[in-house]
Amino acid sequence: MTSETSGFTARQYVICLSGVVWREALRFLHQRERFVSALVRPLVWLFIFAAGFRQVLGVSIIPPYETYVLYEVYITPGLMAMIQLFNGMQSSLSMVYDREMGNMRTLLVSPFPRWFLLGAKLLAGVAVSILQVYAYLIIAYFWEIEPPTPLGYLTVLPALALAGLMFGALGMLLSSAIKQLENFAGVMNFVIFPMFFASSALYPLWRVQESSPFLYWACLANPFTHAVELIRFAFYEKISWDSLAAVAAYTTVFAVGALIAYDPAKGMLTRKGG
Repeated sequence: MTSETSGFTARQYVICLSGVVWREALRFLHQRERFVSALVRPLVWLFIFAAGFRQVLGVSIIPPYETYVLYEVYITPGLMAMIQLFNGMQSSLSMVYDREMGNMRTLLVSPFPRWFLLGAKLLAGVAVSILQVYAYLIIAYFWEIEPPTPLGYLTVLPALALAGLMFGALGMLLSSAIKQLENFAGVMNFVIFPMFFASSALYPLWRVQESSPFLYWACLANPFTHAVELIRFAFYEKISWDSLAAVAAYTTVFAVGALIAYDPAKGMLTRKGG
């Protein structure tokens, strides 16, 4: 079947998609320190932070939990989302690097539609982030951190995919506005840490509301909060419809913004000479 707009067949699109995904997979395999660092960060929070704050930050019975849970169990969905957030930013960091080295420029001037190339890059990053999350869950299993039933490992997969798309699209949008690699590394710190700490990843929102109503509303507006809650409920074989709607809306906004920004006719790359 031939595309009416570009003249490419479905097979050619599949070949292009597989090439982009395979390149991202090879990059990930060759950068073993990236895989290790993706696991070290959440494991440090799990084994050190959770142990130190277990008695201080108590968690009441709140959905989706039906009984009291250990603090390390509560923060696990947030750590899963943290893995995806860091991966989304690192994947976009590689786009800035590729644009400087010329690889990304070559890809973007290919005859394939711009939206398809960016989408393929986004899907490749999401696939890598999901593998990282499940590697973390394998380690966490030996510390008795697991869903109520094994089905939770499957029901959380769609939530991880959607959260990964949102973080990847956000990183892609940020990368379109950054011309130099050093600047993007700084922007990452201004995005990752505020999103992580101003969320429900480490403490329930009712505790935040008790101490600071303003911070509570900031947490509600934070897309990371809704990604965490979407993963938390899915891990327990439930659906948070509010978080699902919020993550889908943020994903759409970030993805459309990235497509516009990478459009050579009206995007940021043209204005910045990138």
